Amino acid sequence: MIVNNLFSLENIGIKNAKIHYQLTPDQLHEMTLNRGEGRETSTGALAINTGKFSGRSPQDRFIVKDSVTENEVWWGDINIPFEPAKFDALYNKITAYLSNKELFVRDAYVCADPNYRLNVRVITETPWANLFCSNMFLRPEIKELTSFVADWTVLCAPSFLANPETDGTRQGNFTALNFSRKIIMIGGTGYTGELKKGLFYVLNFILPSTQNILSMHASANVGEDGTTAIFFGLSGTGKTTLSADPTRKLIGDDEHGWTADNTIFNFEGGCYAKVVNLNEESEPDIYRAVRKGAMIENIVFKAGTNEVDYTDISISPNTRVSYPIDHINNIQPGSIGQNPKNIFFLTADSFGILPPIARLTPGQAAYHFISGYTAKVAGTEAGITEPQPNFSACFGAPFMPLHPTRYAEMLSKKMKDTDIKVWLINTGWTGGPYGTGNRMKLKYSRAMITAALNGELDNVNYHNHAVFKIAVPESCPNVPSEILNPRNTWEDPNLYDTKAIELAQKFKRNFVQFESYANNEILAGAPEV
Repeated sequence: MIVNNLFSLENIGIKNAKIHYQLTPDQLHEMTLNRGEGRETSTGALAINTGKFSGRSPQDRFIVKDSVTENEVWWGDINIPFEPAKFDALYNKITAYLSNKELFVRDAYVCADPNYRLNVRVITETPWANLFCSNMFLRPEIKELTSFVADWTVLCAPSFLANPETDGTRQGNFTALNFSRKIIMIGGTGYTGELKKGLFYVLNFILPSTQNILSMHASANVGEDGTTAIFFGLSGTGKTTLSADPTRKLIGDDEHGWTADNTIFNFEGGCYAKVVNLNEESEPDIYRAVRKGAMIENIVFKAGTNEVDYTDISISPNTRVSYPIDHINNIQPGSIGQNPKNIFFLTADSFGILPPIARLTPGQAAYHFISGYTAKVAGTEAGITEPQPNFSACFGAPFMPLHPTRYAEMLSKKMKDTDIKVWLINTGWTGGPYGTGNRMKLKYSRAMITAALNGELDNVNYHNHAVFKIAVPESCPNVPSEILNPRNTWEDPNLYDTKAIELAQKFKRNFVQFESYANNEILAGAPEV
């Protein structure tokens, strides 16, 4: 450990701090226990509670509007502008707050491809937030630290609260990004996901606009033949689970870039997986990754033990674990893949309308990519009593600073240049909507993806869905043919037709905001109502 007489933060305005620099995961684990901020689980992982916030707060994420961002960012409810002067004043407050305190500093980087590497210095108020960064970001060699120069600086102070009246925030918690000063400030929230998503947002701005790199909220893996598969999907659709395939090597589970020469590279050095109902049988790789070095959040222990009860979501339905990617046995060396051949859009359709697998044309792919559809299930959020559609552009709207059509046009071009196949996978409901039907079995979703990857769906018969016009295979190895056509799984096919039209209308109403930006090919990918 390095203390402040050898390492200083005074150049960024933090004075007289006792600094713990680049501690090992074991040291951070022990310090968290010694400070009474965590418990060790029966598997050796560190369990912590993130406090009031157990998820992101997108309404409290602000972007400084200045000469760098003014004409580039798609401003609105997702990308909320912040005055440069307000940022500077808030920065002075948070650095004054962090002065004279015990702090944890970590130098790391993001982007596995060295051509696009971004050096990051993270300064955290707690050891467990620093452990999260050690798990999730890429870890420099010791020899690299002597010449390390940070491109971006991240300040994380969960105990610091902004004053909305004077600071310009909505409430006490906030994440504020300044692309001119290259600083991210996080205050008032202990949720660790703000750290990784803050940097993801930075890359989603920099890479497409300055490097011609398509940044993606997606997981990726590589087959024995060296071809790469990409999995887009919102939380709860199976992105992490389905990419952790024992027969393929994992590149990464959440955030990737796609270069002009068709290299796919991971932004991160770890995985951040949901653990609700986690068990060894259905998700063996993730289950076994929850061991010493991993950090698990907002879970509940079985009474009188240090064994995690993965079914208990009384603290939060968003229970998660972070772990370094090498906790997964079958990983791709260097976290880089080549030759992408298949893209999967994952959706959890709780209305039971979309087929479990369908092949998309380039226009349909762009349309569904911009739409970013999944569904919220009754009971998962306050006030939701029945399934509700959830559209999140590019399958990650809260992390996308540019207009969604810019990412979609890049994706369309790559599809045409590489002749890549795009598939829509519904991991949601079949046989009816939530409450009537059943969730699609994981083994069937895996079998359909495997068949697509192996080319076993290239020569089967297809029919176009009557409303969404997407191509649905009539057979698939290891999948009962009767579930491939969702209409056939409903007790009342006529009711299915009615509900399919209703869902298509929701798609079209959502897409109105994008129509003036979309080309004719994308518009032709819409469902017919």
